[in-house]
Amino acid sequence: MKIVATPPACIDPASREEIEQALDEGDSLACIAETAVRQEITRCEPQSEFLRRGIAAIDRTAAAGDGIAPSSVIARLEAKLAEARKARPS
Repeated sequence: MKIVATPPACIDPASREEIEQALDEGDSLACIAETAVRQEITRCEPQSEFLRRGIAAIDRTAAAGDGIAPSSVIARLEAKLAEARKARPS
């Protein structure tokens, strides 16, 4: 496993004091920062995978030439919206 040094973070004194008061025995600011980075990576991974799959689907559709024109999709959505507005009680 490769150890990477992270750059120092600038934290205003009030926030630093608040963080230090919240630390458990044996914890450090570096530990908190590492945990936050890990959580952010965990949050971003599904989004990155979603984007990768979406781009791959776009590429497949473009290559196959069987996509639906955006104007057609928008027209159908506008028709559904118009129907919903008509059906809505006034």
